[in-house]
Amino acid sequence: MRRRDFLKLSAGTAALAALSAPAIAQGAVKEIRIGYQKNGVLVITRQQAALERHFSPQGIEVKWVEFSSGPPMMEAMNVGSVDYGAVGDSPPVFAQAAGAAIVYAAGQPITNGQGILVPKDSPIRDIAELKGKRIGFAKGSSAHNIVVQTLEKAGLTYADITPVYLTPPDAGAAFANGSIEAWAIWDPYFAIGETKQNGRILINAREVTKTNSFYIANRDFAKNHGVILQQIVDVTTATAKWAEQHRDEVARSLAAVTGIPLEIQTIAANRSSFVVGLVTDDIVATQQGIADRFHKLGLIPKPIVIRDIVWRNPAA
Repeated sequence: MRRRDFLKLSAGTAALAALSAPAIAQGAVKEIRIGYQKNGVLVITRQQAALERHFSPQGIEVKWVEFSSGPPMMEAMNVGSVDYGAVGDSPPVFAQAAGAAIVYAAGQPITNGQGILVPKDSPIRDIAELKGKRIGFAKGSSAHNIVVQTLEKAGLTYADITPVYLTPPDAGAAFANGSIEAWAIWDPYFAIGETKQNGRILINAREVTKTNSFYIANRDFAKNHGVILQQIVDVTTATAKWAEQHRDEVARSLAAVTGIPLEIQTIAANRSSFVVGLVTDDIVATQQGIADRFHKLGLIPKPIVIRDIVWRNPAA
């Protein structure tokens, strides 16, 4: 993907347009900017004010910025408007290929909660029947990877479908009105599509491939403020451990922060894995496979080495 194409992914994104602060320079940190989406551990962290409680004694404020998907968050992080955030597997691949100033700070295996939906009355019953169909998903998102690997599983190529690049909210509307014939998406939109938009699961991502989500940091922030970054990761990890044991409370937290109905967030919370840890060799290998596949398909312009941007706390 050419850099100008990567930049287009975030065009018109309100969250990015509202962000203009430069990257935090070396020295005292006064504010940490956290990027989040409508799911996951960071939503719970925000609702519990866990980072605020941790950093307030240090005189550090926490600012939360919501994004509809990972690609615009990666661009905001690249320009230094966000210091830390959570995304799926594909956004950092596209971002690294475009030369973005990011590093992998932590990883989280995804065991459930994403896949491809079709309407309940759709004649599509097998993934091979996606041939020739319009599939909606966010370009450069984890759903992009699921589409690519699902096609491979069915013996199809990317050229066998018509990709329709849409943000999750726009894709949901297109799915509901029949403008697309399938929708690749993650929770809570996945649960919304199932329960509120007459969707049927064609395939779960876990049936296709290993998937991970990641906690990404701005490269300069990681370099200049490694101690602070490790504290953010530690708070994230602690929140994740709590979430594993308190799924009902997680659902209430997610609903309170996102405004998405409790019944939807309950579905998402009950099938999620919240464990956060190091970016292991296995996770790196899985992520490298995605990068190599995307390069082979021409989705990114050059080969990349995932390990080159995996952050390790030098003090650890």
